[in-house]
Amino acid sequence: MISFTSTQLEAWLVAFMFPLVRILALVASSPILGNKQVPIRIKVGFSVFITLVIAPTLGDMPQVEAGSAQGLLIVIQQIIIGLAMGFTMRLIFTAVEMAGEFSGLQMGLGFASFYDPLNASFTPVIAQWMSIIASLAFLAMNGHLYMVAGLAESFHTLPIGGMISQQGYYDIVLWGSSVFAYGLQLSLPLLAALLITNLALGVLTRAAPQLNLFAVGFPITLAMGFFVLALFIPYLAPILDRLTQEGLMTMLKVAHP
Repeated sequence: MISFTSTQLEAWLVAFMFPLVRILALVASSPILGNKQVPIRIKVGFSVFITLVIAPTLGDMPQVEAGSAQGLLIVIQQIIIGLAMGFTMRLIFTAVEMAGEFSGLQMGLGFASFYDPLNASFTPVIAQWMSIIASLAFLAMNGHLYMVAGLAESFHTLPIGGMISQQGYYDIVLWGSSVFAYGLQLSLPLLAALLITNLALGVLTRAAPQLNLFAVGFPITLAMGFFVLALFIPYLAPILDRLTQEGLMTMLKVAHP
C-alpha cells in the first residue's frame, strides 16, 4: 500500500504552488495571453501545463509551509516578479497603440473610436488596427514562445525565494520611459507626411481663399494618412522585432538578482 506523509505532501504542494503563482501572474499581465478575450479556464490550464513542465527542473524549494507567514511572503514575491515580467512585454503594445493614437488624431480620425475591453477605455480605430497588426506580428515571430522561454529561464536566474533587485526596478522604469520615444518614432513617418500635407493645404487656402478647407482638406489628409500607412506596414515588422528583443532582454534583466 502506497502511503504519503504530511511532510511529503507539503513539499509537493510547495514545489507546484510557488512556480504556478509566478506563471499565473505573468500570464495575467502579459500581452496576447493576458487579454480579457481569452477565457480564464484557458489561462489557468495553460499556466498549470507550463508549471507541470517546468516544476521538475527547478530543484530544491524553500523549506517552508505553504500556509505560513513566510510562505505567504514568497507567494507575494512571485506575484510581483510575474507581474513585472509580463508588464515589460505589455509595454511593447502600449508603444504601438500610442503611435496609432498619434496617427489617428493627425488623420482626423480621433473621433472614430471603439471600446477597448483590455484597457476599459475608448481607443481610436487606428490604434486598435495597429494593435491587431502588432499582435499578429508578435505571434508570427514566436514572441509568445520566447516569452515563455524567458519565464523558464527566470526560475534559474531568480529562484523561488528571491526578489527583484533595485536595479531590476530601475530597468522597468527606463523601459517604461522609452515607450513614449518608440511611440513617436513609429508614428513619425505619418506625422511628417501629414505635416507636409497640411502645409500644402495652407498655401492652397492662402492662394484661393474661397476654397472650403474643411470640405477639401479632410478627405485629402485622410487619404494621405491611409496611403502612408499602407507604405509603412512592410517596415513595421522589423521595428516590432527590435522592440520584442529589447522587451525580452529587459524581462531577463528584471529576473536577475
